[in-house]
Order: sequence, then structure tokens, then C-alpha cells
Amino acid sequence: MSTSHILVVDDEADIRGLLKEILSEEGYEVDVAANAAQARASRARQIPDLVLLDIWMPDVDGITLLREWSVGATDSCPVVMMSGHSTVETAVEATRLGAFDFVEKPLSLAKLLRTVERALDAGRRHRQAGKLLGSPFAVPVGKSRVMQQLRADLQQIAANPSPVLLVGEPGSGREAFARYLHEHGPRAGAPFVTLIASTLREADTEARLFGREEQGAARVMGVLEEAGNGSLYIQELEDLPPGAQRLLAGVFESGQFTRLGGSEKLTLRARLLAAGQPGIEQRAGGETLRRDLLAHLNVLLMRVPPLREYAEDVPELLRHHVDRLVDTEGLTFRRFSVAAQNRLRNYPWPDNVRELRHLVHRLLIRGGTEEIRLEEIERELAVQTPPDEPLVKQDLLALPLREAREQFERAYLQQQLLLCNGKVGQLAKRVGMERTHLYRKLRSLGVDFRNVSEE
Repeated sequence: MSTSHILVVDDEADIRGLLKEILSEEGYEVDVAANAAQARASRARQIPDLVLLDIWMPDVDGITLLREWSVGATDSCPVVMMSGHSTVETAVEATRLGAFDFVEKPLSLAKLLRTVERALDAGRRHRQAGKLLGSPFAVPVGKSRVMQQLRADLQQIAANPSPVLLVGEPGSGREAFARYLHEHGPRAGAPFVTLIASTLREADTEARLFGREEQGAARVMGVLEEAGNGSLYIQELEDLPPGAQRLLAGVFESGQFTRLGGSEKLTLRARLLAAGQPGIEQRAGGETLRRDLLAHLNVLLMRVPPLREYAEDVPELLRHHVDRLVDTEGLTFRRFSVAAQNRLRNYPWPDNVRELRHLVHRLLIRGGTEEIRLEEIERELAVQTPPDEPLVKQDLLALPLREAREQFERAYLQQQLLLCNGKVGQLAKRVGMERTHLYRKLRSLGVDFRNVSEE
């Protein structure tokens, strides 16, 4: 393997010298630059495998230089920013422009060397696979414990050929995670085919699944054949018509299928990925889903959490979707104020990540000042969640304090009363209230405690 080439850009001679000495001793080829002009000249001579770039320099700052390199770059390489005085704004801007990571001054050499190794590895993967894994678009976004665990689970099963059932609420990103499994496994270069179950009709099910053959040749290719050696993703299993479920169960059992009008048996080669809503395992065997079909598809089961379970990642998700829309659709960049971010962190997101993505899209299309303020967010959230939504999905922050408190207390006591089988005495102990006061509270909230046990 050839020696990795690292470019160090810093206006402080002591730091340039120290980094060159340490990295050279680690076996890397190191070039140094004291300013933007020298850095440009070095890149013109040889594209480095990694750039360590200081943010604050006298002639051109590191953010400006990073922006210059990121615009239309076909020879991009990982860039690690260095700074002793970075702010949240500079960090956000550097990440938006594609910086791989940050290291703080004074430098921790152990952390620096680990970061260098990770960045170089990401660069190698970028050259091999055509995408930089350090990019915020390549992996599920978020630093919460929930998202870290989800990333670890995805990486663990990506290379496994077994079928995967992704269970989560609509809009929670199940298809995106299915694509991640496909793109980070050995089938990445093969097709990823999506079958939306609700679009199947009994009359054309066989042709859609298996294809149609005339005179020994495929006239219409079905989704099973179209997926080839790649992945077939079935969206919302329970929406499959009964006939389609019967046909697919047979194919998954035998591993073979035949085109409509043909006689040759074709082998199912695709990896099977499917999505279902929470509780699908308990509902299998009823009217909506065959138990044998589910058994073939949930060899590996992955729970996709609703956005409200990792709400601390909302600010990062907002930035991610802003950046993506700016890059892909050419929309004008806007940033969310701290108050707006905080409001959205506490919003219940009943339609999950899909709702967040649509919100960002609307705000960028409509345009306005660069900063998206709280008032604009409140206008967007003005349509109140239906009152029969579960409490966890209701936007209590949109209500005046008194109404929000009453709504919470009513839903809380109704649910607790169900858990107590309608017994107010048991409820009083459970919620820590004196029984007389509890009776008064239930009546004031309109909670009919007399009929709960019967229901």
C-alpha cells in the first residue's frame, strides 16, 4: 500500500513543525502550508489523501478555503478542521461544506492520530465506493444513544443475506434504513427495487411480481426478476392483497417463480427487506397478514424508532435536510434559530422524519430571511393535532398552559384508570392522590370512571 499523503495548513510554525514531525514518524508523507496560497499550490502539485486545516489564518480563513475546495470538486479528500476558538456557527458551516471532523487546540495527539486514521479510511472507502462515508448524507443522522445503537445494528446486519423486517411507524424512515442495508452490503452495486404493497391489484398481481412472457422471451419484467442479485423492499406488508401474499409465500418457500405465460423456473436471488407497522407480529395470522409469509421475512427484525424517541437529534436533522435541499434543488440556504430548534425538539412529530423533511422543504421553498424564527415555526404548526391522537403524539406546546395541563391530566388519568381496571381506589394509590380529591378531579375533567371497567 502506498504511503498516505497529508497536507497540514496552519499559520503557526510551531504547530506545522510538530504535526509534520509526529505524522512523519507515523509513516505518513507530510506537506505543510502556512497560508491559503501555499495550500493551493501544494494541492496543485499533488492531491493529498487528507488535509488538516486551521480555521483562523491571516489571509484566508479555513472555512473560506474549505468552501472553495468543496464547490464542484471532483478530486475531494477528507478535511479535518483544527481550531482553538471555534463556535457553533463555524462548526455547522464546516460540516455543511463537508468537513470530516474537528480537533481542538491544544491538540491531543492520541485523538489527532485516531481522527487521522478514521479520515484516511473514509477517503479510501470514498475512492472505492464513490461516496465518502464521513459525509452526513451517507449514514443515518444523529448523535443520540438511540441513533448510535441503530447505526451499530444496521452495520452489523448489512452484510448478512438474511431477510430483514423493519418495524416502525409510517414516516419513520424505514425505506431509508432498508436502502442503507443494501448500499452497505455486498449487493450495493445491484438494483434496489421497491414494491409498494398498496399499489398491487388482484387482477395484475402475477404479472407485477413474476413478469409476463411471450414466445419464450420476457415481455414485462416482474419485480422479483428486476431485483436480480440486489434487494427487494416491500413497503407495508399488511397492505398486500391476499392473492399476492399467497403467491409470495409460495415463492419464498420454494425459492423459485415462473413468468406469467412461461414455463421456465427462475431462481429468486434478491435479498428480501420488508416494512411493517408496530404490532405486526401479533396481528399475523389474522385477516390482514399470513403468518407463513411473515415467518419468511422476519428472520432478522429491526425496530425503527419514532422521531420523538430521539428528539435531541432534531437540530442536526434540520441542518441535514436544509443542506441536502440546498445542494440537490438549489434552494436558498436558511438556518433555524435556537428558539425554533428548541420548539421543534419538543414537537411530537406524529408523522416522524417525513413530517420534518416536508416542513424544511416548505420553509425553503417559501423563502424569507436567512434565519427561520420561532414565529414562522408556530405558523407552520398552527394546525392542531386531532384530539383523539395518543397523548404522546399531541402537540401540547401549541396550547395555552391551562388547556395543555387539562388535556394531559385527562389523558394521563384515563390511561391509568384502564391499567387499574376502573378501580378508583387502586388509581388513587397508583397516582398518589387522596381519593376524595381524585373523584373531584375526574369529574372536573369529564372522565367517566364508572364505565371504564366495563369497556
